[in-house]
Amino acid sequence: MPDTTVLASNNAHKMREIEAVVGSRLSLVAQHEYDVPEAEETGLTFVENAILKARNACSHTGLPALADDSGLEVDCLGGEPGIYSARYSGPGATDARNNARLLDAIREHPLPRTARFHCVIVLMTHATDPDPLIAHGRLEGEIIDTARGDNGFGYDPIFLLHDRGQTLAEVGDAEKNRISHRALALEALAARLGL
Repeated sequence: MPDTTVLASNNAHKMREIEAVVGSRLSLVAQHEYDVPEAEETGLTFVENAILKARNACSHTGLPALADDSGLEVDCLGGEPGIYSARYSGPGATDARNNARLLDAIREHPLPRTARFHCVIVLMTHATDPDPLIAHGRLEGEIIDTARGDNGFGYDPIFLLHDRGQTLAEVGDAEKNRISHRALALEALAARLGL
């Protein structure tokens, strides 16, 4: 495998988290450095969308690619917003609008409103790789009614960690990069790669 791996994302928050966890073990270059356009996320699962993103980056660069697809699964909503987490509130979605829509959707559901962050990391060596490496990470918690904390992004301020009594936005970056769904998936991938 070549020394450089393309990180198939233009999401600055995700790129920082991924680089913080495996940046010292993989030589990652963001796809925008190669003018790779965003992949169209037409899959019905996290795995399908991560593969689409990785394949897109491989196709445009000829290099291996690492891709992430992740989201929030809320049990009382049948797993929503799931793969639509980033665009849950529709076109032009923002973190604030997504959180507001989610809180409105769960308002009538009894406590606890259990949920999990689910991340899938895919590593493809080339665009037609028949056997991409796939790793999962899940972080269990519940959705609370009032946002707490200034760290993180997305649903972090309303996602309460069961074992800590803190939201994901209340833990520091170093701790989040150790316990998050993305960190768990990346560590699983790194272990499979022997890194």
